[in-house]
Amino acid sequence: MANVITWFEIPAKNFERACTFYSQVLGGDIHKMDSPRGLNYGFLPGFAQNEVGGAIVQGEGYEPSGKGSVVYLNGGKDLSIALAKVEKAGGKILMPKTSIGENGFMAHFTDTEGNRVALHSMS
Repeated sequence: MANVITWFEIPAKNFERACTFYSQVLGGDIHKMDSPRGLNYGFLPGFAQNEVGGAIVQGEGYEPSGKGSVVYLNGGKDLSIALAKVEKAGGKILMPKTSIGENGFMAHFTDTEGNRVALHSMS
């Protein structure tokens, strides 16, 4: 098994606001698509076939939450860069950049929709 995670979805109430937030924080375009099931999908930057990826999703059954599983997004070479954009884009930092020893660094934040999400980098 190459990766335990193959796909993740981040729920949104306000799809456009969530897409703008993640585009600003991650520094890339969100590719938007409607699904046949009546859902709005916004694919996060860097998504490619046969790689772990994820999307912002709005639709029935998708409720943002600050409780439950936490998805760690790639913070790039230094997660401080993306983390510095969180509050400017409307989110809130819950845990600043924190060392996890030889495993690098992590930080937690809430997005504009109320989801608790994290960043990880090696420096």
